[in-house]
Amino acid sequence: MFTGLIEDVGTVASFRHGGPAAVLGVSTSLPMGEIALGDSVAVNGICLTVTNIGSTVLTFDVSPETLSKSTFASLKTGSKVNLERALRLGDRLGGHMVTGHVDCCGMLARIEQISGYHVLAFTLPTQFSRYLVKKGSVAIDGISLTVNEVSGEGFTVTVIPHSFAKTTLAKLAPGAAVNIETDILGKYIERLAQPWREGTGLSMHTLAENGFM
Repeated sequence: MFTGLIEDVGTVASFRHGGPAAVLGVSTSLPMGEIALGDSVAVNGICLTVTNIGSTVLTFDVSPETLSKSTFASLKTGSKVNLERALRLGDRLGGHMVTGHVDCCGMLARIEQISGYHVLAFTLPTQFSRYLVKKGSVAIDGISLTVNEVSGEGFTVTVIPHSFAKTTLAKLAPGAAVNIETDILGKYIERLAQPWREGTGLSMHTLAENGFM
């Protein structure tokens, strides 16, 4: 589990394909002494497991599923990636609950600067827009952001100067693909609202029974 607050922007040091899978090496300034084999690190919003630790490079195995459902297929040596280590019990939750399991790839449609802030508009597959709500949360390439407006085809976010400068957002141009993870709460509520067992569905009792009240 992650928060969407980026700790470091790393650089792809190597990306080796082996059949349908790949091995990714990322150069980073994260404190290597605090990272262990098997730890989870979000790379551009995707939860990966550390398989090797070098002096400045972390190595990860990338599954065929990840390659097919994310922007990872377009990574190359020198690409910049957002990095965040997994949330520890007791840490402050400054962003929102991010699982590291992306829903889809979106695209930056436009970007404009207003009074030092950047407003970014993204498109995404229409079946995922139902999980976005105005003033709700969304993770874009692992970055926790607040949704401004939502339409059937996309949404907008406003990015403060610090987040824009300290993440990969500043390197995006219209047409760029991004990893999108919508808020997991919406998915649970949708699941609970479906009458998947006879006589069940969303009710005050169901919400209370599942810890939402």
